[in-house]
Amino acid sequence: MEKREKEKVGKNMRNIVLISHGELAEGMHSVVRMIAGDRKEVYSICLKQDMDAGLFMEECEKVFSLIPETDQIILLTDILSGSPILNALSVLENKNREEQTIVIGGMNMPMVLEAVFKKDHIEDLHVLKEILIEEAKKGISGLVK
Repeated sequence: MEKREKEKVGKNMRNIVLISHGELAEGMHSVVRMIAGDRKEVYSICLKQDMDAGLFMEECEKVFSLIPETDQIILLTDILSGSPILNALSVLENKNREEQTIVIGGMNMPMVLEAVFKKDHIEDLHVLKEILIEEAKKGISGLVK
């Protein structure tokens, strides 16, 4: 039995999907790999320049089809009202998966890492959402001299 299958026995997995304009999500995903190792439950989807909405939604469909229907999804995005997240949510709505999904905009690296390390330790998905938002806020600071 694969590691992912073992982890799923008796409980649903939580998956993190990073969504962005440009290649921001892929960049953050690469940092996750550098710090936390290759996590099979972390995905990235990027709306690249000259990519139309149809192609982007196909990419979303591919990624969401890899996530079992019983699993929860944590969507982290760069701009909450941007077309990438709106298109991704449309795909999830068509699959009736919005009930098991939380969405947070304004993703930054502290938020993403906190999601990776705490996603399986906070039982309530909405409590986790608030923790991730607070971590993102704390990650914004200036250098004091």
